[in-house]
Amino acid sequence: MRKFAIIAEGITDQIIIDDILAGYFKSEDISITYFQPSQDQTDINKSGNYGGWSQVFEHCKPEHLARAFQLNQYMIIQIDTDVSDEYYGVPHQNENGELSVGEIIELVTEKFKIIIGEEFYSKYHERIIFAIAVHSTECWLLPFYYTDSKKSKIKSCLSTLNQALTKEGFTIDPNNKNPDYYRKISRKYWKEKDSIQLCTINPSFEIFIEQIEKRNIVLEES
Repeated sequence: MRKFAIIAEGITDQIIIDDILAGYFKSEDISITYFQPSQDQTDINKSGNYGGWSQVFEHCKPEHLARAFQLNQYMIIQIDTDVSDEYYGVPHQNENGELSVGEIIELVTEKFKIIIGEEFYSKYHERIIFAIAVHSTECWLLPFYYTDSKKSKIKSCLSTLNQALTKEGFTIDPNNKNPDYYRKISRKYWKEKDSIQLCTINPSFEIFIEQIEKRNIVLEES
């Protein structure tokens, strides 16, 4: 049985999670199944934009998850919240103003519970780890490039990241994300010592790490 399966919006999000896991467990040898999007099918699946939030919800239906849990111990479910208010019914604010990161994550989690189903979620919830990025996984990369207030931004994170990446000789096209660029950036999570501690800078990233911590996961030795 593989240790982790990942349902994500796109391959670039999977890359970020891969490297976060490698940094957290201090190991590159982690058994991962790419449940959505698959990385071993057609060329279109290998583009950075394949998938999207709708495919995340589709693959979280119990009939899909049941198959995944037959071969995988934990399921990591990633989704961004940048379009949650417009497309999948989770607002960014209410009558009192902007919702906190924790409040948004709680609302998204409740939506997942409905899609997964009460009975199925009750049975498997200890094996489900949510990676809900407020408002995108690119926000989790900013602490590598900024020491000022930009390091903890939750809005316009890709454009902010691109401002720093110009010094590295490339930028990320939001309409055609290059997975190789993400590999170059996010590998810092397992290349640089104690980089996982950067999670405290970003609330949604910290909540993701806390979910991993509370499960006391131990990797088997090769």
